[in-house]
Amino acid sequence: MTNVLLVALGGSIGAVLRYLLSIFMIQLFGSSFPFGTLLVNLLGSFLMGVVYALGQLSHVNPEIKALVGVGLLGALTTFSTFSNETLLLIQDGLWHKAVLNVLLNVTLCLLMVYIGQQLVFSRV
Repeated sequence: MTNVLLVALGGSIGAVLRYLLSIFMIQLFGSSFPFGTLLVNLLGSFLMGVVYALGQLSHVNPEIKALVGVGLLGALTTFSTFSNETLLLIQDGLWHKAVLNVLLNVTLCLLMVYIGQQLVFSRV
């Protein structure tokens, strides 16, 4: 039951962070491209790489994995919003933005996971 509460705590923090970062990015860049979703997915991917690498190097407490990996990062990142925003771009006839959104999210998120892992692995 403790892990469930930790996931809930991490999830509430991640969801609020996602909301605030999305609002910030709309204020900064406008709403013509989903920069907020891209930012939270990149940040979450980087942090997931760090968490994964730390788990590979040492025993990470299951409670920390539940709080950070499942809760916080699970709520911070969002595949469903990314998918919906991409579909809306397609429906609006903005194919170039839809393709750019897919390419940036997939390619850069993979890169961020790798960078996060390498940052940790290079320290040992």
